[in-house]
Amino acid sequence: MAEMRAFRDAAKDWASGGSGAWASELASRLGVRTAVLLEGPSDVAAVEMLASRRGRDLAAEGVCTVPIGGAMSVGRYACLLGQPGLGLRLAGLCDEGEQRFYDRGLSQAQAPHRSFFVCVADLEDELIRALGAARVEEIVQAEGELRAWRTFMCQPAQHGRPREQQLRRFLGTKKGRKIRYGHLLVEALERDQTPAPLEALLAAI
Repeated sequence: MAEMRAFRDAAKDWASGGSGAWASELASRLGVRTAVLLEGPSDVAAVEMLASRRGRDLAAEGVCTVPIGGAMSVGRYACLLGQPGLGLRLAGLCDEGEQRFYDRGLSQAQAPHRSFFVCVADLEDELIRALGAARVEEIVQAEGELRAWRTFMCQPAQHGRPREQQLRRFLGTKKGRKIRYGHLLVEALERDQTPAPLEALLAAI
C-alpha cells in the first residue's frame, strides 16, 4: 500500500508539471495496470474501504486509486496515465454536474467511458441516501460530533433544507471529516445498500 501511495504521489507531481520518469518506473515495478480516477481523498477512502470489505487487495491486483483534485483535472490525468502516457486502463467516478469535464477529458485522451460511473450529486450524497439520514446521524453521534451537528443545523442557511442535504454539507465543513466519513459510511453499509455507481465501479476494476 505504501508503494501505491508513492505511485499516487508521483502521478500528482507529474500532473503538476514534474517529470513522469518516477511514475513510469513505479508503475512498471509495482505492476500497476489500472488507475481509478477519483475527485478527492474522501472518494478514495470510500472505494478502498468497500474493496477491503469485499476481501479485495487493490494494490496486489495492480489497481491504484488516484485523487485528481477536481473534475477539471481529469483530462490531464487521463492523458498521462491512460493510453497516450503510461497506457494504464482507466476507471472512476464522477458527479453528474461535472460529467461534461469527464466526457471532454476522456475523449481527449481517447479513453473509453464505459468504466466511469456517475453519482447524482457526489459520492457522499449517494452514501447518505443509501444509509438514510437517521443511520448517518447515529454514526455522527458515535463519532462524538452530535453537538457540532446540532449547532450546524441551527445555522440560518440550513433551515428548511432536507436532512440529507444538511448532512452532506456538514461533512464538508471541517478538514478531514469527509475522508473519515468516507470510511465510516461505507463500513456501515449492508451489501444490498451499496450505491449503484460504487458497486459498478468495484465490479469494473
